[in-house]
Amino acid sequence: MSDAPIIEIRGLRKTYHMGRVDVEALRGVDLEVARGEFLSIVGPSGSGKSTLFHIIGGLTPATSGVVRIAGQNVGAMSDAQRTRLRKNTVSFVFQKFNLLPNLSAGDNIAVARHLAGRDHTPDPKFEEALNMLGIANRLQHKPSELSGGEQQRVAIARAIATNPAILLADEPTGNLDSANSRAVLEILRDVNARLGQTILMITHNPEAAAYGHRMVHMQDGRIAPPV
Repeated sequence: MSDAPIIEIRGLRKTYHMGRVDVEALRGVDLEVARGEFLSIVGPSGSGKSTLFHIIGGLTPATSGVVRIAGQNVGAMSDAQRTRLRKNTVSFVFQKFNLLPNLSAGDNIAVARHLAGRDHTPDPKFEEALNMLGIANRLQHKPSELSGGEQQRVAIARAIATNPAILLADEPTGNLDSANSRAVLEILRDVNARLGQTILMITHNPEAAAYGHRMVHMQDGRIAPPV
């Protein structure tokens, strides 16, 4: 494992302008995530978790500060470079499964591989992931024919289909019952341990956060000091 952090954040601020009111979503966040780490970020609604998530993933620009992913300054990237970052380095798992309803589970996964130019590349790690997720016999089914837990497993498979270095998970168990929540969290832990992907998961649930190696608390746009 490299000593250099795969995610490095310094002085990150984000202000939203809402009419005449400025809302500070992030107020000077400093954070490092080690390569291969499973980090949980916990905090109530409005604490800045989702804003941080979107800036790290190159979906939202910061107002100031620096975010480096594998040594690259995300804020200095062009739109095309940020698109490549999302194709090759960073993938997402959301609370809403965001599967294409008219495609089978297998085709939802295949689209991600095709967009990243990996659809014709044999990938033993991805085959191992499909077996680990337990959905190999459900790939011909459309999302409406799958349970919530199965849909989230497909969403995870789609996210790791290109073997990204970083997996960003935003409340990945928010739409699941307790049994499926535990199953999905155990899968994420296995993905981290067996495939070596860095995982940054945001959640309001301390029980879910406990699956990570480390837990960071956010409050009022800042990382709270350890209790």
